[in-house]
Amino acid sequence: MTAPVMDALDALESEAIHIFREVAGEFDRPVILFSGGKDSTLLVHLAVKAFAPAPVPFPLLHVDTGHNYAEVIEFRDRIVAEKGLRLEVAHVQDWIDDGRLTERPDGTRNPLQTVPLLDSIVEKRYDAVFGGGRRDEERARAKERIMSLRDGFGRWDPRSQRPELWNLYNGRHAPGEHVRVFPISNWTELDVWRYIQREGIELPSIYFSHRREVFRRDGMWLAEGPWGGPRGAEALEERTVRYRTVGDGSCTGAVESTATTLDEIIAEVTASRLTERGATRADDRMSEAAMEDRKREGYF
Repeated sequence: MTAPVMDALDALESEAIHIFREVAGEFDRPVILFSGGKDSTLLVHLAVKAFAPAPVPFPLLHVDTGHNYAEVIEFRDRIVAEKGLRLEVAHVQDWIDDGRLTERPDGTRNPLQTVPLLDSIVEKRYDAVFGGGRRDEERARAKERIMSLRDGFGRWDPRSQRPELWNLYNGRHAPGEHVRVFPISNWTELDVWRYIQREGIELPSIYFSHRREVFRRDGMWLAEGPWGGPRGAEALEERTVRYRTVGDGSCTGAVESTATTLDEIIAEVTASRLTERGATRADDRMSEAAMEDRKREGYF
């Protein structure tokens, strides 16, 4: 009997499910980072598939900046309820209120997520942290292994990355260390959208074209919110936009788009020459090595 032929999406799905099961068997206290964005929603879908019909055997964690889009938070909470998952939320505002963090002059809270993340990992004794990072997103993420060791302070050292030959993953770590795990590391943005279409995965509405009041800053369309709004000569105007990635509202830009269906989004992504982070994330533009610097400090 001839074995069924796997297409590219089948192979990526199989690899990701294998990684989830490897971690479940090797680690004591894994957790999935879940923001309600497309990549973390994909992770949750794959985790449900990996362990069905049993429940997902570990919780979700969201480091909430308080600067999230309302549509995304509503979606996050609904998905958790529908799938019977356990969600833990670390609110950046709590760290600001008790003095462990201080608001930045520019108003963005995205870089402030690192301390609540590391504190939550220590407090809950997580030894494996699943993230939705992909190698095609950004140069620093391209350096990272699928199982990426963090030291006792949560820091990442590119020189300590271990070989991963023949899909053999080394999760060995000393007490106090933990491992970040990236099951969709080998996926591209286009793979993600094609898989979302194939599997019928629901996403927040802001990933699809809609009318929104935005203003132009540094070549991006930003929305007004609790994080601030137009400055100086900047002015709000209503545009037809969608979001390619979802993060802190202060530094996540929209793109002008009329794509209201998955077919239209896939066609748009296929024609794009910029990754979603390169096109719409102001926090990655702070310096040449902005992402790598943050990852060294313990960022996602």
